Amino acid sequence: MTTDRGSVAGLPEWDRCAVMGVVNVTPDSFSDGGRWFDTEKAIKHGLDLVTHGADLVDVGGESTRPGAPRVDEDEELRRVLPVVRGLAAEGVVVSVDTMRAAVAEASLAAGAALVNDVSGGRADPRMVPAVAAAGAPFVVMHWRGQSVDMNDRAEYADTVTEVVDELRESVERAVEGGIAGDRIIVDPGLGFAKQAEHDLALVSRLGRIRAELEWPLLVAASRKRFLGHALAGPDGSPPPARERDAATAAVSALSAREGAWAVRVHEVRASADAVRVVRAVEGAEGVEDAGPGQGGRSA
Repeated sequence: MTTDRGSVAGLPEWDRCAVMGVVNVTPDSFSDGGRWFDTEKAIKHGLDLVTHGADLVDVGGESTRPGAPRVDEDEELRRVLPVVRGLAAEGVVVSVDTMRAAVAEASLAAGAALVNDVSGGRADPRMVPAVAAAGAPFVVMHWRGQSVDMNDRAEYADTVTEVVDELRESVERAVEGGIAGDRIIVDPGLGFAKQAEHDLALVSRLGRIRAELEWPLLVAASRKRFLGHALAGPDGSPPPARERDAATAAVSALSAREGAWAVRVHEVRASADAVRVVRAVEGAEGVEDAGPGQGGRSA
């Protein structure tokens, strides 16, 4: 366990694991597709997430669920920009979830503070130069290919070692492309080109991932398939995505305990509580018992 979560230049510093709320401006997200597709509803939802404890809000206009087809650039811009602009105008720290440089550039101009690219800069060759030119923080996620066929790439001899090595290569490409090292965040890519056993292995080794990579760590487990697998009933059927929030909060607590910089979640309140409890426990560690007459339990 480590309390050194790292800091990211250009973003606020929190004294605990931060909570990133999710706003999917899509009709086909695996978790909440269509609920926030309307711009005004999406903005209100983002503000509600902040009220419930989110430190920053991640806005995305393209589903990355397994098998999802890509939307075109104009449509992604149409979905994302008004929401980014509306939330930023209210003082929200906004992250844009996109694999396209043009969407990242327009979102940063509209007030976004962070680019969260699930491809780690590999899907669009213009992404790294664009983020470098803007001087923006950048999330580099472990990625092996687009959603349409990523499950076919879920083959590992040593999951944790391979993910760490591939992430390190992606970070090196980003730094060589001009992104400052103190503006990089890494994400092990739970659910992306991974089966449940791979995701569980990564969660069980978050401390190792954090130690070996050294960059601030974002953990995005919210409502994902591996949680459904862990919660499956006797017949093997997983609960629906929106019934996995308690399990998500459990992973948020584990992530915070292992030094994650932030967790990315759909339902914020439970995870916000979880990371704050972890921070309180960390603050109590090393404090000697008060003993009788010094704050100890009285008869």
